[in-house]
Amino acid sequence: MNAEPNFLDVKIMGREYRVACLPEERDALLAAVDLVDNKMREIAQRTKSTIAERVAVMAALNIAHERLAVPAGAASDETVASTETKRRIEDMGARLDAVLAPQQQLDL
Repeated sequence: MNAEPNFLDVKIMGREYRVACLPEERDALLAAVDLVDNKMREIAQRTKSTIAERVAVMAALNIAHERLAVPAGAASDETVASTETKRRIEDMGARLDAVLAPQQQLDL
């Protein structure tokens, strides 16, 4: 198993981002990108907002709310149940933050 991250170029709401991603996490990251992109587009259309940061925060809150609204004992394919999966998602989020930080400075 190669622990060296590769980079994956993804597009969310028409903007491209380069994200560090281990090869074995590629499919999960692409699924996360699809979820976030769809949620952001849905919120942007519903609220008529074009401010990407506001749409991103609202999408994050909506996704978190949907995740937390699932009863703790309920088991389904859509429920994130394992500690390892949660850790991997947090790691991906940290990598996204690290990549997005320089881009945020450019947006100012």
